[in-house]
Order: sequence, then C-alpha cells, then structure tokens
Amino acid sequence: MAFFSLFLSFAPHVLLFTLVLLLIAFIGCCLYIKRIHMKYDHIPGPPRDSFFFGHASMFVRIMNSGELMHDTFLEWAETYGPVYRVNFVHFVFVCVYCPETTKEVLMSSKYSKDKFLNSRLFNLFGERFFGNGLVTIVNHEQWYKQRRIMDPAFSSLYLRGLMGSFNEEAEKLMDKLSNIADTKSEAHLLELINRVTLNVIAKIAFGVDLEHQKNASLFPKAIEICLKGMVYQIRDSFFLFKPRNWQFIKEARKACRLLRTTGEKWIGERRKAMLNGEDVPKDILTQIMKAAGKEETTSTEYEEIMLDNFVTFFIAGQETTANQLAFCIMELGRHPDILQKVKKEVDDVIGMKKDVSYEDLGKLQYLSQVLKETLRMYPTAPGTSRDVGQDMVINGISIPGGITYCSLFQFSSYVSGRLDQFFKDPLTFDPDRFHPDAPKPYYCYYPFSLGPRACLGQNFAQMEAKVVMAKFLQRFDFTLKPGQTYDIMDTGTLRPKSGVLCSVAHRKFKE
Repeated sequence: MAFFSLFLSFAPHVLLFTLVLLLIAFIGCCLYIKRIHMKYDHIPGPPRDSFFFGHASMFVRIMNSGELMHDTFLEWAETYGPVYRVNFVHFVFVCVYCPETTKEVLMSSKYSKDKFLNSRLFNLFGERFFGNGLVTIVNHEQWYKQRRIMDPAFSSLYLRGLMGSFNEEAEKLMDKLSNIADTKSEAHLLELINRVTLNVIAKIAFGVDLEHQKNASLFPKAIEICLKGMVYQIRDSFFLFKPRNWQFIKEARKACRLLRTTGEKWIGERRKAMLNGEDVPKDILTQIMKAAGKEETTSTEYEEIMLDNFVTFFIAGQETTANQLAFCIMELGRHPDILQKVKKEVDDVIGMKKDVSYEDLGKLQYLSQVLKETLRMYPTAPGTSRDVGQDMVINGISIPGGITYCSLFQFSSYVSGRLDQFFKDPLTFDPDRFHPDAPKPYYCYYPFSLGPRACLGQNFAQMEAKVVMAKFLQRFDFTLKPGQTYDIMDTGTLRPKSGVLCSVAHRKFKE
C-alpha cells in the first residue's frame, strides 16, 4: 500500500518528465528535417505535401488510384529538368536523367547500391525476402564474390547449350495456343507466357520440372503478391500499421514463406545429389550453393544467403521476361506494319523448322530491334539507385553529400526512354531506333541497368524471349481483343494491366 502511494506521488513528475522528453525529441526531429530542407531545397523539385513526410502521401495517393508512379516521375522530369529532388520524410532522393552522370555513377563500382532500398527489400513485412542476394546486397566485396561465382552459369558457352530447353518449354506454350486457336477461345497471353517463363527458370536454373510439383500452380500468384507487397513497403512507410492492409500483409508473408521453403527443398535435394556423387548441372542452383559457401559466415547465414539468391533468380528470371514478351505482343498487335515485317524475317530465318537454333538468334536482327524498342517503352525493371555520399555538380546544380540516407541517386530507364531530348517522338513504337546503323543511345537506355551491377541474366532473358517470340510469330496470327486498355500496372516490375487478351489463329501458308 505504501509503495502504491509512493508511486502515485511520483506519477505526475514521471508524466511531466516523459512529456518533456517527447517534446525535446519532437523539436529535435523538426530541426533535423529543417536542416535537410535547407541543405537540399536549392535543387528543383515538386512542392512537398507536408513538412514531415515530404512527397510520401503523394506516392500513396497515386498507388491507391491505380495510376503509374513512373508517369509522375516523367512529368516531373519534363517540368523541373534532368535533375530534381523528391523528399520522403528525412530522405532526399535525387532523380537524375543526365547521360554523363548516369555513365559516371552506374559504370563505377565505387557507388554502392543504396541502403534505403536494401532495408526495404531485405524483409517483406518481417519475413526475409531478398536479403543479401545478388540484386540487393550493398557491400561491394561480398557482391563481387557472389557475382564472380555466378558468372559461369551465364557464360555464352553454357547458354548455347540451353537452346534445347528453351525450345522444349516454348513448344509447350505453342501447344496451348494451338488448342486455343482450334477452339476459338480467348487467349490471356500474359498469363500463358508467365507459366512458360516460370517453367524455364525452374528447369534451366534449378533443374526442376514444375509439372511434377504439387505447389506449382501457387507460384505465379505468390510472386505477384510478393512484388506488390514490395512496392507498398517501399513507398508507404505506414502500410504495416493500417488495419485494412493486415489481411494482405498476412498473404504476402505466406507467399514469401512459400518461395523460401520451396528453395530450401530444392537446395536440399541438390545438396543430397552432390553428396551422393551424382552428376549435377552447372546451373544457377549449383552456382548459388557455391557462392554462399565462399562467404565467411555462419552456417545459418550460409543457408539464408542461398535462399536469398534463390528468391532473387526465381522471381527476376520469370517475371521480367514474361512482361517484356506480353508488352511486345501488345505493341505488335497495335502496329500491323511492324508485325508483318518481323513475321517476314522469322519466315526467312526459321522457315518451317520446329526448333530455333543458336545461330538463328543472331540472324533475327529485326526481332532484336522490336524487343529492344519494347524495353525502351516498357522497361520491366524500370530503374535503379545508388548511394552517392560525395558532393557532385550535375547540370550546373550542386548536389551536397555527407548526410546519411540523403543524396540517394535514382535512375529511371522508363523516364529517360520517354524523354524527347533522347528519343524523337518517344511515345511512338519504332524498332528502327535500334537499327545497327542508327545512332546508339548514349546512357539513356538501360533496361538491365549498367556497369558492374548490370543484370547478370540479361543474355539468358533475351535468348528466351527471342525463342518464344520466333515460334509464336512463325505459327500464329493474332488480333488484340477490342475494349481492353493498354495501361501499365506497377507491381514492382511493369506489366500490361489488361493481360493482353487476344484471339489467335493458325497461320496459313501459301503453297
């Protein structure tokens, strides 16, 4: 009783002391944010929505409306110029579309991947997601160890030997499309292509045939949910605390666990095969295991790094290629003249052959141009970022360095690919921009990023895309279903919002 009375006597003082501490912390926070504003507000940029949160509420508003955030970035570039700032609470992002700076920063290894993005992608709502995988790892030395060990799985010699698998999996899509053509039903091409690219990455990268996997049908949705959750986690700092989001968060965690437990199972099976002295392919899974083994970490972290890279390659190897192919078909359906030209090339190179050879890929020049132009307008991984801690001058504007989490440079291939100072009539789909004799885009076209941290799998992805497109154009005519939109949906990667609905028919060749 005496203790309770003593507590009551001190309670007002404790409460007052707590309020004073909170007030001091609030004032300190205000002064720190004001300091950031004073240091960076000379950089052009859109007006902030609020003193504390900067443009954060605008990001949430745009996401919730279903609009594309990257179109807002493009509008700001057209309004404020090739370098502008975006405020996100106490962070300052400097969006840069100057080719010289793009070259200087992305082509150098001294500017690391930014810590902000790593912190948002390491976990997904508390479940380890990309962790310290090849895409997100910040430490250059650790990244270099992983990358060096992964390289053999993406060498031209090894990729040449994968042509049989590319053809085999693409043939399964052709069989499905043949059935759709016979029944004159509607083809949801993004969904169909998603299954093919998922099968390809599972079989070629991890040695697994998904037709014999019980959970295979769950993977596409799990990937979509994880990527959507990733976007919310990056752009909405308060997403986790809103009750209306809790069901989605639960689903995202479950999807993340599905991918990591799948990786754990497949890695375990490969490890067992290696211990038994069985021949194993020199594929991505083998290289993932070797890369993790070279890290100076505990056995627990060794396992986690393998799963980080499994999730990274499983998602990136499936999602981006499928979206590129769907956008490509969408644009060809809207441009009959380009469609006929690329069909003629496919007929001249492939003829009536069932399989596409490695040599054929080099001869499909116009198809390459079509795929590159698709990535100019629809870079499925639309941007990248770097930590730049030093002072820089860009386009005559001084960019201060030296404050943690400020001077995070954002580079967007989506924005630079749609600016008219780099590409004439940028909203016109024109594959001739990438003709061998045309001027090369100067550091304003980088759908696979640039420099030492450019996408390791870009040759893999483009070989797969060419094989699938060549077979599709060789065998089918198609028309886009009227009434669908040609809008873009942002789920971390960019994808056609409509899913590309088509009617398909067997091509009729003249005798």
